[in-house]
Amino acid sequence: MTNRRLSIAFTAISALVAGGAIASADTINAAGATFPAVIYQKWFQEYHKAHSDVQINYQAIGSGAGIKQLTEGTVLFGASDVPMTDEQMSKITKYKVFHFPTVLGGVVVTYNLEGVPSLNFSPDTIAGIFLGKIANWNDAALKKDNPGAKLPDLEITVVHRAEASGTSFVFTDYLSKISPEWKSKVGAGASVNWPKGLGGKGNEGVAGTVKGTPGSIGYVELLYAVQNKMAYGAVKNSAGEFVKPDFDTVTEAAAGAAKNMPADFRVSITNAPGKKAYPISTFTWLLIPSKFDNAGQKNAIVGFLKWMLTDGQKFAQGLSYAPLPQPVVAKEEKQIGQIQ
Repeated sequence: MTNRRLSIAFTAISALVAGGAIASADTINAAGATFPAVIYQKWFQEYHKAHSDVQINYQAIGSGAGIKQLTEGTVLFGASDVPMTDEQMSKITKYKVFHFPTVLGGVVVTYNLEGVPSLNFSPDTIAGIFLGKIANWNDAALKKDNPGAKLPDLEITVVHRAEASGTSFVFTDYLSKISPEWKSKVGAGASVNWPKGLGGKGNEGVAGTVKGTPGSIGYVELLYAVQNKMAYGAVKNSAGEFVKPDFDTVTEAAAGAAKNMPADFRVSITNAPGKKAYPISTFTWLLIPSKFDNAGQKNAIVGFLKWMLTDGQKFAQGLSYAPLPQPVVAKEEKQIGQIQ
């Protein structure tokens, strides 16, 4: 993974037949979240193998920018790790926006401490670090979470996203649930006023800054930490267990939501119940118009969505994501039928 924006493309060319054979080529532009960009790249490559006549250009520029471009009409669909608000959706009058969950993932607390390959983080400790109240690695709170660990007398450098980000929303949504002080002083949002820290562009920018800054700590989607061979911690969940994100713990976090998924799929699963649930887990969504003016573009999008919910899910676990629960898939397949 290189520290640059992912630009992902595959071709979506539709053949329209009227009388004879009239071919109409459509390029579909999309933009949004960096969180799922790795699996989207894989999906687009695999889908293109089976549909070589079909091109979508996707720019991984962050959830906030993806929502903005969708609203302005410069892309056909968006991608976000945070559901659009009612206010945001009301700004799009041409059509309704459908939220399609694609996969599940975990936001990890990653850090750069030489000789300390594994750490535990309690909720209060994470909030204290990002609030700026815990400023040194040998702080008593970190020692309490990690008895026996050799923690250095070293200043903590906080790293966060520089732009409006779905990953930031997931992380701050979690912090707002576990820390009344964070909720009152900072709150949850794709873009917040961080109490301290350095800004990095995209998940890859945060990962690169943490990797290049001894004593730093940040938050990224799991795969960015894995691909960059970065240390990341176990987080104490609502059941009092320290758990690391993986296929099982992220899936556990979604178990309750899958049974009671709202009709519009806009749901938060941070700090979910369950002994094995990883507490900073999330769905990520494609933001799809309910109505298309171009039949070729509609057919291309519908075809991809159907493939994504079936064959596409098989690639999730190998890329450190968790596939969608089957009850969610079944509800999404019904929503596909509402696209006009």
